[in-house]
Amino acid sequence: MASYLWKTISVLWLIWGLVHMLAGVIIVPADTAAGFQAIADAVDPAQLENVYHPAVGGVLDQHGYNLFWIGLVTVICSVMIWRENWTGVWLAALIGGLADVGYFVFVDLPGYAQFMPGTVMTIVSGSAIILSIILWRRRKNA
Repeated sequence: MASYLWKTISVLWLIWGLVHMLAGVIIVPADTAAGFQAIADAVDPAQLENVYHPAVGGVLDQHGYNLFWIGLVTVICSVMIWRENWTGVWLAALIGGLADVGYFVFVDLPGYAQFMPGTVMTIVSGSAIILSIILWRRRKNA
């Protein structure tokens, strides 16, 4: 059973990481309005169409860059988790989990994003963290 949990946690973080790397690749080269439209996909695109100051685009590009490296780190962690490495579990939960808390509070709860892929990715990371806690408790009780 423990091996199954390790593999499941690994796959969940792999999916989460790849989706976030893709988001970064989409956001950074996009113009500012398109970048916002990619993130806030539940908002009418016409409401996000604007001429933004270049600094706004710079901040959005930084966000895309952060999405990419956060995704990359969780992909690397997923390999570590597949090999049953606790450092990978904690690092993925810390980086991916905290990134998703911010997304959930500031984008998801106000209703700026659609269920797919945004909310689904929060469910994926939350599931990986919950399964990691279950695995940790089993280890401590063994």
